[in-house]
Amino acid sequence: MSRDRLALEGPEGTLEAVLEGETDNPAMIAIVCHPHPQFGGTMDNKVVTTLIRAARDAGGAALRFNFRGVGESQGAYSDGIGEVEDLIAVHRWLSKKYPNTPLWLAGFSFGSFVAARGAEVLAANGEAPAALFLVAPPVHHYGFETIEKVGCPVTVVQGEDDEVVPADKVFRWAESTALAPDLIRFPDSGHFFHGQLVNLREVAASRLP
Repeated sequence: MSRDRLALEGPEGTLEAVLEGETDNPAMIAIVCHPHPQFGGTMDNKVVTTLIRAARDAGGAALRFNFRGVGESQGAYSDGIGEVEDLIAVHRWLSKKYPNTPLWLAGFSFGSFVAARGAEVLAANGEAPAALFLVAPPVHHYGFETIEKVGCPVTVVQGEDDEVVPADKVFRWAESTALAPDLIRFPDSGHFFHGQLVNLREVAASRLP
């Protein structure tokens, strides 16, 4: 398996990224979006790298990247709007490199909103992901209720003892949203899934396309 550090062209300059896994003839492509940049979120977050490993070990070409203004990525935080543009640019590069390869799109916390909104944009453009995987989506803070069509199955993973995202609001949203996600609850798990990363990886692996 290879692991390459990349500088991709983004809307506001270069985007720092890492591509790893089966990069010759991948079974799928995977993109994982990281948590909130203003609260220390980067592509090196442990939940992000756990999801990347699940896709990589299943024969995928798995890419994580820093949003604008994070690490070596150029630009500045854009409240989720510009970050969706970053995701679309990264997807454009990856799908051009591996045409006609199914996409597994995932995100953690703030990154799950970017992934969900990005999936909506891709679906509207006829490029819907094969699957969308959302971990601890902050439905109390971002407009998840306005996202109605992503063109693929959706999985939501939520810790019941999340100290950042109110779990009860995630459960209510999951019951009412048109996305009709498969909801997986993690008892005794906080926001960062401490002590639960192996279990999270197994769930992610079971939801790959």
